[in-house]
Amino acid sequence: QVQLVESGGGLVQPGGSLRLSCAASRSIFSINAMGWYRQPPGKQRELVATIARSGSTNYADSVKGRFTISRDTAKNTVYLQMNSLKPEDTAVYYCNRVLAYSDYARYYWGQGTQVTVSS
Repeated sequence: QVQLVESGGGLVQPGGSLRLSCAASRSIFSINAMGWYRQPPGKQRELVATIARSGSTNYADSVKGRFTISRDTAKNTVYLQMNSLKPEDTAVYYCNRVLAYSDYARYYWGQGTQVTVSS
């Protein structure tokens, strides 16, 4: 059974930090590079961070130096540590295997977790 459960979102002031978690089913986690995506209000979903099975990571320019993705293989869990948050980071955050944009509609997504950065 496919499972993606995101948590850890909330309301935070600019400059603050949050740590998101994503519990994934082993069928997804064990064979795929994983990513964190976000969808700001009224905008398209975008990929912001990826982590390969090897542990190598990549980041969108908008979050580079502020966000850190990691994974715990024993727990089938992916994390996103977000520091120095900005109002433009406000979005619903999702995790999933790394997907091309054209494949977004083909795959199951979890409910996401809302991150709101506001004073």
